[in-house]
Amino acid sequence: QVQLVESGGGLVQAGESLRLSCAASGTIFSLGNMAWYRQAPGKQRELVGVINSDGTTNYAGSVKGRFTISRDNAKNTTYLQMNNVKPEDTAVYYCNAPSVQTTDRKIYYNYWGQGTQVTVSS
Repeated sequence: QVQLVESGGGLVQAGESLRLSCAASGTIFSLGNMAWYRQAPGKQRELVGVINSDGTTNYAGSVKGRFTISRDNAKNTTYLQMNNVKPEDTAVYYCNAPSVQTTDRKIYYNYWGQGTQVTVSS
């Protein structure tokens, strides 16, 4: 019933900026909190940050001050603004919807997008 599609990844140089988008579609009544994760080669998936339904945010220490998560509820889209990127930010970035209320007022859990590759060259 719900799909998440990330976009905006690519190859950038260290110090540059990139904005990722996560568009949710389907029979959505309400998205709750939204999260961004990343997974680097050979490493476990890690939480980058969360934006709550009220717009408040929390970030991993490694990205705090450089990355900003925002959301446009009218478009069911969540963004990850990445500034001053570093080679260690290289990873596949995933968005996650821990819970979604659909138009039939049922709640479904743990949706993931397919991921978008971000590569930062030094």
